[in-house]
Amino acid sequence: MKKKVLVLSNMYPNDDGITFGIFVKNQVEALRKQGLNVDVIAINDPSNHKVNVITKYCKWLLQALWTLLTKGRSYDVVHAHYVFPTGLIGLLFQKIHRTPLIVTAHGGDIDRMAKKNPRIRRWTQKILQRANHVIAVGQGLYDEIHEQYGIEKDKLSIVNMGVNRKVFVPYEKQAIRQQLGLKEHERPLIFVGNIIREKGLIELIEAFALLKKEHKDAVLYVIGPSRNENFMNELQQKANELQAADIKFLGALTQQELAKWMSAGEVFVLPSHMEGFGLVAVEAMSCHTPVVGSDVGGLSYLLANQHGILVQPQNADALYEGINAVISDEQLKQQLISNGEKRAEENDEDTLIDKLISIYHKG
Repeated sequence: MKKKVLVLSNMYPNDDGITFGIFVKNQVEALRKQGLNVDVIAINDPSNHKVNVITKYCKWLLQALWTLLTKGRSYDVVHAHYVFPTGLIGLLFQKIHRTPLIVTAHGGDIDRMAKKNPRIRRWTQKILQRANHVIAVGQGLYDEIHEQYGIEKDKLSIVNMGVNRKVFVPYEKQAIRQQLGLKEHERPLIFVGNIIREKGLIELIEAFALLKKEHKDAVLYVIGPSRNENFMNELQQKANELQAADIKFLGALTQQELAKWMSAGEVFVLPSHMEGFGLVAVEAMSCHTPVVGSDVGGLSYLLANQHGILVQPQNADALYEGINAVISDEQLKQQLISNGEKRAEENDEDTLIDKLISIYHKG
């Protein structure tokens, strides 16, 4: 019998924020393709202005309460993305209708949100303990939830969001570079993510400035949404101070466009200060581009054993050395591409959706 699932998330994309929680939407669509009946109650406004934040969370809560009262009993499973605050709504369905609650921890909810104050830490603990099953998107997150929150391993699984290998395919590099309008001899470095300090963008610009002294043909493409004008100005000022030319900000792109840019890249760089799993790195691997990333969170496991290059976080010199190693060593580059392909195959979305559905059935 096909399950009827309610997905709760405080991040979900819309036309104005095409990357905002796109991984949740991708998983929902994959579940629907498997024949599951999935409803979604989510926040799809990426704005962080204080008034907007209060308004959107109130609307989200009211919609959830209305659903709870009118058809809450009809769901076989409630799946909450992000432990706090989303898991609190899930607990209401569990308490009133005894609906099994599955919670996915994505990293920021454990590494950042739970550490804001003791009250949120206590709520996070309560949600994790009361959930019927907890999913961590990476090994480091799994270990922290088990060790720091006392969640037993029999109700804890690792299931990342998975890479869609029908979208993230390797294009022939020279052809796709020409299609994207890149110069014939340039070396494109690609970053994809939110334009925020925690993604290591200050260090990336510092490392790129060092790299330009040795590789004049290097060009850095920064892809992702910016919702903090002050930080964007800081980045541009840093680039000017270091005389780091050839840094291009492309804004948010669709996943189909991302696959082209990832394929075009000489190196994909992810210098995050924290990272629950690092799905975007696997997407780059699936496009046959070697990855240099910080030795943090899920990346520590994902890039280990020459599946990528791990560098010390918040260290521009180490980041430069990692990027330079890949650019300067063709044999290393090809080894990383080969190993990255294997890692992408391991994290294929279709395989992981089957694992998620089996968790739903256990409830």
